[in-house]
Amino acid sequence: MLGVMATRDAQKLADAQGLDLVEISPNADPPVCKIMDFGKFRYEESIKRKQARKAQIRQQIKEVKFHASVDEHDLQTKLRHIREFLAAGDKVKITLQYRGRENAHKELGMEVVTRVIKELDPVAMVEQHPRLLGRLLGCLLAPRPVKPGQSGKSAQPAHPPAPRPAVAVPPVAPAAVVAPVVAPDPVPAPAPTAAPVPPPATTP
Repeated sequence: MLGVMATRDAQKLADAQGLDLVEISPNADPPVCKIMDFGKFRYEESIKRKQARKAQIRQQIKEVKFHASVDEHDLQTKLRHIREFLAAGDKVKITLQYRGRENAHKELGMEVVTRVIKELDPVAMVEQHPRLLGRLLGCLLAPRPVKPGQSGKSAQPAHPPAPRPAVAVPPVAPAAVVAPVVAPDPVPAPAPTAAPVPPPATTP
């Protein structure tokens, strides 16, 4: 903080350091300026903007079309594609078009759309409910928000692992009780006896 000074003095101070005098708060009274390397500042700002664009999730709307007379194999294939779009963070627009005599049986198309919504309920939520516009029946699905601690895929396996078979453990024989062995007390040796002293010899 260099305090309040004239603009020419601040410019001279910036030139002496080989830097630029940049006005950062023009509406302040007096205006606030900063001595910096303006070229380096612009470069760092461009890097931050690029990183922010990379981190930003671009959500798109994918459209998947059905018919009221869709067969089971085609239905499962379209459901797999919808799951891939939802896993990528995109919204999916479901469109069902009635053809010919199908217009007389609108309930068939509603059954197909209802089944699609039910099949995708674990990974998708209905953002726009099914609505009939002429010969088109459509709705909009959005991916469900991922709970903290979970990845995009379900954290739980589809099928619980089978319990492991119990392994028979052979019975263990009880350990034999071994009595401690105590050494016998040493027998004291008999005390040595004195040899008998012969009587003194007598002379006649």
